[in-house]
Amino acid sequence: MTAPAWTPKYALTPVILQGLMQIKAACALVDHTPLTPAAEAELRSLARVRAAHFSTFIEGNRLSLDEAERVIDDESSNIQGREGDVGEVRSYWHALLRVEEWAEKRKPLTEDMICRLHGLVEHGPKARSSPYRDGQNAIRASSTGRLVYLPPEAKDVPGLMASMVKWAGKAEADGLPAPLIAGLIHYQFVTIHPYYDGNGRTARLLATLILHRGGFGLNGFFSLEEHYARDLQGYYRALSTHPHHNYYFGRSEADLTSWLEYFIRTLVEVFEAARLQALKCAEQKVPAEPEELRRLDHRARRILWLFATKENITSADVAVELALSERMARNLLRAWVDEGWLEVANFSRRARSYRLSAIYRQYIGSLSATPRGGDENGV
Repeated sequence: MTAPAWTPKYALTPVILQGLMQIKAACALVDHTPLTPAAEAELRSLARVRAAHFSTFIEGNRLSLDEAERVIDDESSNIQGREGDVGEVRSYWHALLRVEEWAEKRKPLTEDMICRLHGLVEHGPKARSSPYRDGQNAIRASSTGRLVYLPPEAKDVPGLMASMVKWAGKAEADGLPAPLIAGLIHYQFVTIHPYYDGNGRTARLLATLILHRGGFGLNGFFSLEEHYARDLQGYYRALSTHPHHNYYFGRSEADLTSWLEYFIRTLVEVFEAARLQALKCAEQKVPAEPEELRRLDHRARRILWLFATKENITSADVAVELALSERMARNLLRAWVDEGWLEVANFSRRARSYRLSAIYRQYIGSLSATPRGGDENGV
């Protein structure tokens, strides 16, 4: 039986409308904040690590922020007795890279994409798409075992998911602001709870995907997950839009205004923090960029910073940084060689590497104007 069309109930309150204006203003200010390639890459890298750490922390992951950064930076490293936690953090990081790739290509939101994303979250980059759950699941309080929420029955999940995805496509076509779509999809996904595990992590990644696709990616400088982790009780309270624990007794038709206000307020705080961090980097006494650097596009600028720490790069390096397949990375590298800012350093088919051309090597000092590091305070 086909599920009825999902039509979320909410009101556009002054809190939401003012928040949308503040979010848009923060995006515009970040877009016009002059940053070196190294500073851009540093802010983006820190945000990715924090997103992976805090989103998994919400679900009980035991790694510290420093440990999460270490196992992401070095795929060969491990922490004895925490192998599962290490795998969760790495899987989330890889899933986030894929989200950025899909957003860059403006891939439409589909059920297949959601199933692929959940597979990445649960099992890593080589995982298959996840099927929806085939039985009942339940959310219980970890301390008491008390039933907190009973999601819809498994037989209803496919129809509910199809209805949710259809609504998202129509909302985008109708011009609904991406932050509203992201917030409503986040809510509905965790409400349906289509998988036995990994629903929260997948919901947060879906919200990030929708924000990026809708022009609210903030250059990848933000981590919503960190705010939720630091306000966990507020996050859970906001998602509990109806007092009854059963999906069929009120949750399916709840008024989502209070959740949307929470989601938008969170975005305002997170985007404003990212704006201030970008401004702080820009205010460092960094020399004006030469014309050769200014004319590189945004993807080239993201790759340029790699040469601050290594002489040669490979297609694998580019694939990881830009969240692309290696085939697409190789195509980009060939184009950049043709443009003259890269040269082939090693012509071997298996070990091919690239270096900066002579005119760009003279600027290598300015690429490392922002040191690696950041706030070491974690949860």
